[in-house]
Amino acid sequence: MSSAAADQQSVVVADGEHTGYARTGPGMGFGEVPLPQTVAAAASIRRLTGILLALEQPDSIVDDLVARIDAVSDRLTALLPADLGPRIGDHQSPDRRIYLDHSRDIGVYNPAFPEFAFTTSEPDRATGTVIFPLNFEGPPGLVHGGFLSVFFDSVMQQHNCQEGLAGKTRSLNVRYRRPTPLLRQLDFDITRTRHERGLLSTGRLLLDGEVLVIAEMDAVAMDPDKLITRTYGRRRPVADSVGHPELSIPRALEEDR
Repeated sequence: MSSAAADQQSVVVADGEHTGYARTGPGMGFGEVPLPQTVAAAASIRRLTGILLALEQPDSIVDDLVARIDAVSDRLTALLPADLGPRIGDHQSPDRRIYLDHSRDIGVYNPAFPEFAFTTSEPDRATGTVIFPLNFEGPPGLVHGGFLSVFFDSVMQQHNCQEGLAGKTRSLNVRYRRPTPLLRQLDFDITRTRHERGLLSTGRLLLDGEVLVIAEMDAVAMDPDKLITRTYGRRRPVADSVGHPELSIPRALEEDR
């Protein structure tokens, strides 16, 4: 096994904690892979939120839903570590939480982020598509400008990581040329150049060829070993995790099971 490959393997340190190492080169990243359950839940939560935002009248099923969500949240809260700080670098205590990889596809596992897809990716350019659901509404029928800033920061940094040269965002300037509609497939493109201080990326969001938003991001280009903390905590074996408390389900919901 090469030293580069060995750097990507998890190892067991003295206290039994699994430790992962930052990936370097094309496809660079840092953090644990999200659980399949987390990915599935993110999609369901995003869809449900959009439905709730569009409801015209109250429905008793929403009251039942809130009760179930609260019960499940209480159960899952009991499974969390005492410290919600991430297990990274020298902070590898099992009392801290894992850190999920934010180098790519954040919206796949976090419903608070927009979900997008790349269609092409090269060192100096990339293209892709995105659809903003009702969750990201600002003005009527339009995407909130703050979410557009989050989108561009996410998509341009993912492009950097995919191509193996990334860095901290130094500045992000967004120009809103036309209103951005919800629920429409939009195209984006990115062009990237290197300069003496780092990376300059220019992104555009388009609808049927018309430019809606332009963003420019200036990022520091650094050695990955200096850019981010080198190590992070991997998932612990199930035997080391906290036991599962019993879930108390409201009586009305119990009768529906």
